[in-house]
Amino acid sequence: MSIEKAYILLSIGLFLIGLLGVIVRKNLITILVSTELMLNGINLALVVADKVIGRVDGQIMAFFVLTVAAAEVAVGLGLIVAIFRLKGYEGSSEITQLRD
Repeated sequence: MSIEKAYILLSIGLFLIGLLGVIVRKNLITILVSTELMLNGINLALVVADKVIGRVDGQIMAFFVLTVAAAEVAVGLGLIVAIFRLKGYEGSSEITQLRD
């Protein structure tokens, strides 16, 4: 097995672990971390595809994904802290009560 295939399998594994964390967990912080894990899997796949193709486009896209991920963490964590302070909610199932 070539090293590129190993990295692609690793990126698929990271993405699937993150997806499983988003689907199974109820804690908002854990869902946020799982989303970051999914984005890191995508970044790894982009960089490996860039190495196989021999261009720089994958690294540029990975940089933009990292930038969006950092903004997502800042906004998401701010919202989670604000909701927890106002309502005391910790889980994602309790957030649906905000519609009432």
